[in-house]
Amino acid sequence: MAAPDAETLKKACEVLASRDPALARACNSVGVPVWRHTDPAYHSLARTIVYQQISTKAAASIWERLQIWADGLPTPDQILSASEAELRGCGLSGPKIRHLTTIAEAVTSGDLPLADLHAMSDAEARKALIAVRGIGPWTADIYLMGALGRLDPFPHTDVGLIESLRLLQGADDRLSFREFEAHAETWRPWRAVAAHILWSYLNHLRQNSP
Repeated sequence: MAAPDAETLKKACEVLASRDPALARACNSVGVPVWRHTDPAYHSLARTIVYQQISTKAAASIWERLQIWADGLPTPDQILSASEAELRGCGLSGPKIRHLTTIAEAVTSGDLPLADLHAMSDAEARKALIAVRGIGPWTADIYLMGALGRLDPFPHTDVGLIESLRLLQGADDRLSFREFEAHAETWRPWRAVAAHILWSYLNHLRQNSP
């Protein structure tokens, strides 16, 4: 699925900036964010699993080794036919190997019909994704945003998003997951756009730090 078009993103940013001073400050710094577009395919889920809960640098190294091993983007059949030793050799942990395997099994069996998700509502597609062992709410929301171009799914447990909002608000402490989710209600139906604004602002700070 295509990423949201520039006009839609511009409109969403204008609405969000009018509702939330923190997002207005972010938009003034970064403008309309670049959408994190991915393919609606198994390898997009696999990449998200690889990047979970480790540094970006470490994840990028593992993902590069996995692609070298697969001679391209990894497919469900490759993962299912691989030995654990082969996958560990790419730097994957035991839990991540199990997640990649159970997701590959679901895609291959048709239990997770990736090609059909585009026709489902956000709630239906999210339910189908998290029904698979290894796909949690955060992974499902990331997939809905990136692979399906949905504008409202929101990974409210993403610490980077919470930290970005804290910095924009000038607050001493981060919001809890529950507080962050409640705060984001005012951003509907553009919560995924708000997430991209916050990610862009955090990257902007990192790139311009001394």
